[in-house]
Amino acid sequence: MPPRSLTARRIPVPLLTLALAVFLSGCATPISVHTMGLTDSYRERTHSALDGPRLSTQTQSVLESQNLTDTWKKHPQQALATLRASTQAHFYTPDLASQLFALSELNYQQARKTKDPALFMAAALYAYAYLQPDAPTAERPTPYDSHVQQASALYMLGLTGAFGAPVNPDSQRWTLPFATLDLYADPNARLWHGQILSDFQPTARLRVSGLRNLYTTPGLGEPLAAVPHTDTQPRPAFTVTDKVRVPVNLNLSIVDPRRQVLSSQITGRIILTPLDSATQFDQTPDRPPLQYDQTAARAISLSQPEIWSSEYKGFLDGRFFDNRRRSQLFAIEPHQYGRMPVVLIHGTASSPGRWADMVNDLLQDKDISNNFEFWFFSYATGNPIPYSALQLRRALEKALADLGGPQADPALGQITLIGHSQGGLLAKMLTISPHDRLWNGLMKRPLSILHLPERTSRFLDQALMPTAMPEVRRDIFISTPQHGSYLAGLSIAHFIGGLVTFPVSIQDITKQIMNGNANAMKLDMNPGRLGSVYAMSPHSAFMRTLASIPVVPDVATHSIIPVQDDRPLSEADDGVVTYESAHIPDVRSELVVRHSGHSTQANPVTIAEVRRILLEQLAAFHPDFHPSGDVDRRNIVRIGGSYTPIAAAPKTAPVPSP
Repeated sequence: MPPRSLTARRIPVPLLTLALAVFLSGCATPISVHTMGLTDSYRERTHSALDGPRLSTQTQSVLESQNLTDTWKKHPQQALATLRASTQAHFYTPDLASQLFALSELNYQQARKTKDPALFMAAALYAYAYLQPDAPTAERPTPYDSHVQQASALYMLGLTGAFGAPVNPDSQRWTLPFATLDLYADPNARLWHGQILSDFQPTARLRVSGLRNLYTTPGLGEPLAAVPHTDTQPRPAFTVTDKVRVPVNLNLSIVDPRRQVLSSQITGRIILTPLDSATQFDQTPDRPPLQYDQTAARAISLSQPEIWSSEYKGFLDGRFFDNRRRSQLFAIEPHQYGRMPVVLIHGTASSPGRWADMVNDLLQDKDISNNFEFWFFSYATGNPIPYSALQLRRALEKALADLGGPQADPALGQITLIGHSQGGLLAKMLTISPHDRLWNGLMKRPLSILHLPERTSRFLDQALMPTAMPEVRRDIFISTPQHGSYLAGLSIAHFIGGLVTFPVSIQDITKQIMNGNANAMKLDMNPGRLGSVYAMSPHSAFMRTLASIPVVPDVATHSIIPVQDDRPLSEADDGVVTYESAHIPDVRSELVVRHSGHSTQANPVTIAEVRRILLEQLAAFHPDFHPSGDVDRRNIVRIGGSYTPIAAAPKTAPVPSP
């Protein structure tokens, strides 16, 4: 048999593969570079265990340099122990910081898989040691390194995973895989302006919706939201609401943390710091700022269903606030000397929750938060307006008496009332001195000759012949029907108003007036005509009379009037109140907010104008005050506001051009 030719021989497949690889090696290199999009580039540079299963490039490099990559994949606890031992043995090497970061990230990733609080605490401790070397010779990580922000997040989320919810901030002992941790706490750390903080809820895992802007304070530690309460019985009439959540920071304080965290016994302190007690704006390199989620804390308070269900209950049931457990006037923080009260008064079928966006924004301005405090007034909005205004007056008088009044703190004599819709009418009732004009607009005979019990006469005198409260220095009217609301004049509105159940005191007074005094009245005492709805009709005797009575001259007044579109102001309205009804002369300023509905409290133009007015008041109270930000009217015009000329502005309160 003749031999086979070379071309007929079959070349083995492995040899073909080798030949192909050798051929291709002439046109490709082991190292290559690829162009990525900007988003992918950022993700590639900043990925870590914080956002998925991939470790950061720095931690991957540490594992590779220690020959622990495979060990980590197969035996993570062994890899952690080996890396810790290596870090202990090479404490003075330049790689100490990167190894501490790696230990933090690796413990965090393992903690997420196992849900082990001890591993979360280990991640927090290593991150703390990385960020806070606390040694004269130790080099602090540069703030430009993305790993600093990642370590701050590992510290925060490590504490969140370790402490759980609610957080226990008391002294405690931890058994970690590598050490014993003793944390000590000062019991007095729970005190906040004389009240006790409790129910510390972590906010790191919360997602907030329903507020336009979300505010946080960047820094170190775990942000919490706590509830203040007092042990005194009975509780004072004016106090911080038990619905409020106080933003609090939880931080650890560990001496020489890099040495301690690599030892078998670690000791430290738990530090609680409420937001208003923090000094994060005056920091040194050794004292980093503290982290807070102030909006999240406020959102927890506002997410309670009873706040919103009270809007319609409080409208239909005039007895809603007869229960003494329901405070009509409350604050969101205790009064502090030198801070001027701003009293927010909601409108019909509404609640203090409707001020959330405005207060959330205003508190971010340090000029505002350091010089003003916000009080909220709730009332049964279907009741007669003079009755609700008298409740507001009495609540304010009681609060001022509890706090010592302007004699104890001159700032308490600089109250600003901000009223939305019907709330603006209540504010006006506290800043007029009509003598008997309002009474005469409603009644044919003087009060003194009516046949009434002394207690009833005294009540009617206080409600319908008020005097201006001397402590109130400024009114801000928002969407206020100064001449009535056209909606209140509709028959359906009268029907709804007739469903309101009045308090027993109002029912009794009505009977006493009608008993032998029926011919003394100009107004209809039918229950459907007594409530706030009909009173806000442009045709009601109450509204026509109140509109004719001006605010006393020494109270500065401002109008904020929303309109829905660009029509001429003579034709414009906000869906509830016309511009012409909301407009009054002799105000210090009038801002028209275009393309805004009746509920304009959350509109950024409205909020900016309220801020401007408050800073104007601050400058009047403290002549040496210089605002830290832009309060020029032109800025408000720029974002959508429109100032209108005031026909008869008083000489003491000129209106500058925008």
